[in-house]
Amino acid sequence: MANEADDRSAAEALEAGRRLFAAPCRFVAGAAVIEALPPPGLPEIAFSGRSNVGKSSLVNALTGRTTLARTSKSTGRTQQLNFFDLGARLLLVDLPGYGFARAPKSKVAAWGGLAETYLRGRPTLARVLLLVDARHGVKDLDRAKMKQFDAAAVSFQVVLTKADHLGPASLAARLAEVAGEAATHVAAHPEVPATSALTGAGVPELRAALASLAAMG
Repeated sequence: MANEADDRSAAEALEAGRRLFAAPCRFVAGAAVIEALPPPGLPEIAFSGRSNVGKSSLVNALTGRTTLARTSKSTGRTQQLNFFDLGARLLLVDLPGYGFARAPKSKVAAWGGLAETYLRGRPTLARVLLLVDARHGVKDLDRAKMKQFDAAAVSFQVVLTKADHLGPASLAARLAEVAGEAATHVAAHPEVPATSALTGAGVPELRAALASLAAMG
């Protein structure tokens, strides 16, 4: 009976996630300076990660759209905080990537500073998804971000991207490695999902997790 109840609960969560991310999703604001941030309102999920880790691709995969968030093979394409309203229940926030970017250093520093200010002081920020490329695992810049989130008491969840590039055994080893590292951080969510924007793997489960953070419809 317990297994049946668990299966039913999981199925209901997946359906809630599917319904939420099937709702209309529209771009509402792009902020290049702190004064341009929209006023706090709905719960917000921010997507953070190294440049070219696949933030925009994951936003598109979650919402079932191909052009909602602009993607590029060139690093540093996202140069402001982009806010998307999902069904008037959740705001998705695509942050500029950190690390190497094909842009002047002064510009990279400016948008990086904006992202840090947003992450430290946003009262409606429900969770940060810290995206990590499954092929490479956690890097020093990711570790620095985790420490920042701990210090600022910002709840974050590590999400592996591009999981389709690894075979089952390699992916399982990577997941164990990353989950072990995340467990050493007080602000980290314990679950580490593996996703692929290309195949859709892990996307329904991530939708379900995020639906639990959304405002009631």
